[in-house]
Amino acid sequence: MELRHLEYFVAVAEERHFTRAAHRLMVSQSGLSASVRALERELGAPLFVRSTRRVELTGEGRALLVEAHRALASVRAGKEAVAAVQGLLRGTLVVGTEQCITGVHVPGLLARFRSEHPEVEVRLRQAGSAALVDDVAEGRLDLAFVALSGPAPDGVRLVPLAREPMVLLCHPDHPLAGTAGIGWADLGGEVFVDFHQDWGARGLNDRAFAAARTARRVALEVNDVHSLIELVGHGLGIAVVPLPVARKTQAAALRTVPLTGAEGHYWEVSAALPDDRRTGPAARELLSYLPSTPPGGTCQAEGPDPLASPALPASRSTPTIPATPTIPAPRTAPSVAAPAHPG
Repeated sequence: MELRHLEYFVAVAEERHFTRAAHRLMVSQSGLSASVRALERELGAPLFVRSTRRVELTGEGRALLVEAHRALASVRAGKEAVAAVQGLLRGTLVVGTEQCITGVHVPGLLARFRSEHPEVEVRLRQAGSAALVDDVAEGRLDLAFVALSGPAPDGVRLVPLAREPMVLLCHPDHPLAGTAGIGWADLGGEVFVDFHQDWGARGLNDRAFAAARTARRVALEVNDVHSLIELVGHGLGIAVVPLPVARKTQAAALRTVPLTGAEGHYWEVSAALPDDRRTGPAARELLSYLPSTPPGGTCQAEGPDPLASPALPASRSTPTIPATPTIPAPRTAPSVAAPAHPG
């Protein structure tokens, strides 16, 4: 089985289109089609169901895609290992991240890496934590910054980076805006804005409300931090979010309420990597740039340690910002007294 055939197959599988895959690979469409047909003949099975608009993977194609990703990742790691022995670092580093990650400034980290290792091509993908961890496990990503809501799958290890509390975010005119704190079980009758189920924060929320034996209605699902803040700002629902989201400047006009009884429900950020055997030299080098963690892997939070003092600081006046058509001028109410979090 030729490596080139696997590379072409993966491109078509990911693009779901032969023309787009050919452009991506910078090859002719006829040559790409011939390569895929040769692979199908070698395997004795169709890999795609073709139509005039797009192609879909067959069952055999889906099975091959998983192994093809792993094979290509192993080949890439092998090339990088040989280069490392020669004192070089080159190849490709594919990194994933969820939005609003704390404990690491991803743009600054990648900029430093690229400046010190210009021969390495750096690629970045943004998605929910569950999808990112799957990509690490299957060899599509070398490393990912995630907030995983459950245990890592086999073949993936987690390096803890930070831990933050969850807080309630609501419109200034919401009845809960002036409260000093509220429990998870007291939020059952509210309408929620939340992230898609692929996100680590969503998984954490679902588990926390289940532990509180409280059903809730998620009316609006988003895949974007800024969309969540905007929807809450228009009074369309409340949200339970990690503290760094509430610290963002876009949320300055909203109200933040501490959650009581939140022990054990923390937003934990980690670097997800393949097991030691499959971690490439470029990923190891990037990992060396990260802040060290104490023995035992205890997460370190930015700002006040939520483990030592889970309650938020005393309420203060919210900074005045220009009024908008949807959010009234801010007034004194409980808020997060912490510097804006980067990102």
